[in-house]
Amino acid sequence: MSIASIEITGHTDAVALLPAVGGDLLLHPIFSAYVSDIGDADLVDMYTDLVVVRRIDAEATALQRQGELGLWAPMLGQEAAQVGSARALRKKDFVFASYREHAVAYLRGVDPTMILRFWRGSTHSGWNPYEVNMTTPAIVVGSQMLHAVGYGMGIRRDRSDDIAITYFGDGATSQGDFSEALGFAASFAAPVVFFCQNNQFAISAPVGVQTTVPIVQRAAGFGIEAVQVDGNDVLAVLAVTRYAAERARNGEGPTFIEAVTYRMGPHTTSDDPTRYRNAEEVARWKERDPINRLLRTLEHRGLATPQMLAAAEATASEFAASVRAGCLGTVEPAPESIFENVYAEPHSLLEEERAEFVSYHGIPDTKTAER
Repeated sequence: MSIASIEITGHTDAVALLPAVGGDLLLHPIFSAYVSDIGDADLVDMYTDLVVVRRIDAEATALQRQGELGLWAPMLGQEAAQVGSARALRKKDFVFASYREHAVAYLRGVDPTMILRFWRGSTHSGWNPYEVNMTTPAIVVGSQMLHAVGYGMGIRRDRSDDIAITYFGDGATSQGDFSEALGFAASFAAPVVFFCQNNQFAISAPVGVQTTVPIVQRAAGFGIEAVQVDGNDVLAVLAVTRYAAERARNGEGPTFIEAVTYRMGPHTTSDDPTRYRNAEEVARWKERDPINRLLRTLEHRGLATPQMLAAAEATASEFAASVRAGCLGTVEPAPESIFENVYAEPHSLLEEERAEFVSYHGIPDTKTAER
């Protein structure tokens, strides 16, 4: 049974703790307790996180437009869903991401430059997943859900209180991997949090085309507890993710979270969202901007001082400059390096392919010369 009211479009009945217009925090009979330790300094830190990751995203989009990245998947508008959920995790928990969780990666300690190098095509992967307990971007839609469940089943066998969390969009819920992952997770009580960022569109297909019921209701068919949360409310997202993580750590199995948000930008930088949505819709969602949502509460509490706001912007500018410098300063790999680290042991067929590649492109075959 879901413990939250639900509806396809999102806000009115989903779990919320930050007011839509202004004033102090809203009370919730269940979830307020999960953020009772969050003080003024924590709210300021979360605001800074939101500002920083939005700036990183904007810088990456600009770099792509300038020809420095091959592609970029913007997260504009989804910052609260990612910051709130990532802040609920422990260091040893493992994140299985899709391709849009740039804010989660930032909070897990990934150098933003490494995120960009993946989209620049300068690296096979991006970063070492085991250094930050987070996978690199999964381009195959929905595949990471199965990986998270398998990892979660391993956690349970190890009798650990770590958890796995997997991020995916509303479009991924139409994949077969989604049903398979929820089925296995439920049957084996895997300590997994399924975190769906419902940003209203699977590329150009609106969520209403994919489902006739709220996405969160799908979990009930698998016997999985589910919560729908206002994905633009960073505090509410933190609360429900802490709740889901607590259930997983206590051996109560998986939890499904639907964070209702909105993708303010394109699906990727190769997309033109004006072809499938109108300006009025975007304007309505802009009024629910996650950064402004938290800012209003900070203002109500007298925390949004000029000094605080300037400090947040300065931090964002510092990271943006670092990201740009790191991207432009990337040492591009040699073309033939694509054949490296494919197999653990030497492979004759791969060696033949490599030799043909370097011969065709007229590349000095230093590997053969070394022999």
